[in-house]
Amino acid sequence: MTFLTIGHRGVMGVEPENTLRSFVHAEQAGMDAIELDLHLSKDGALAVMHDAEVDRTTDGTGLIADKTLAELRELDAGQGERVPVFEEVLDAVRSPVQAEIKDVAAARALAEVMRRRDLVDRVEVLSFHDEAVAEIAQLVPGVRTALVASRWKSDVVDRAKAVGAATLVLNIRRLTLEVVEQAHAEGMKVIGWVVNTQDHLRLARGLGLDGATTDFPEIRRAGRFTA
Repeated sequence: MTFLTIGHRGVMGVEPENTLRSFVHAEQAGMDAIELDLHLSKDGALAVMHDAEVDRTTDGTGLIADKTLAELRELDAGQGERVPVFEEVLDAVRSPVQAEIKDVAAARALAEVMRRRDLVDRVEVLSFHDEAVAEIAQLVPGVRTALVASRWKSDVVDRAKAVGAATLVLNIRRLTLEVVEQAHAEGMKVIGWVVNTQDHLRLARGLGLDGATTDFPEIRRAGRFTA
């Protein structure tokens, strides 16, 4: 069985997260897929950034939703990198992409890009929000979706099933064999995040996970030999 290694915001352990530099590094390191996060700017651009605010990852302050794309472009996202938009990432790398919708409003904008560029085979859409997963599935027929959770109740597999998600992306520190087996019994894949240590990698393998999201490129190399 193939064990997928997914670059978290590129390879954010060694490069500025959610930047073209980070995504290119992830691809060069041989990651099976690249994960990124999407927010809508004030003027409707799909900005690639994790937080709702720019404060932590740039030299600016304030909400992404209150800034135009031109204003976001003026910010330094680390080592001189600029805040990219989703389509720039698609053009910069050829890897499969996991696009996480950080707010429900981004679903329609993402759906428009996916339909226009025929991205169903390349882009999997993730979200912590059940309603966002359900909406993108309606807007983009055939899209692959995943429900993400850090903390969850016993109904997490049922929640994923209800919105048509084929994958669960769950916090490795709280994952149990029971949840993995329940998901697999429903035909779902389970990805653990964030897997940054040998102990977590061994746990991911021991739980029979289908893959791991990691900040570090060396986890991919180690994953080939960890049983």
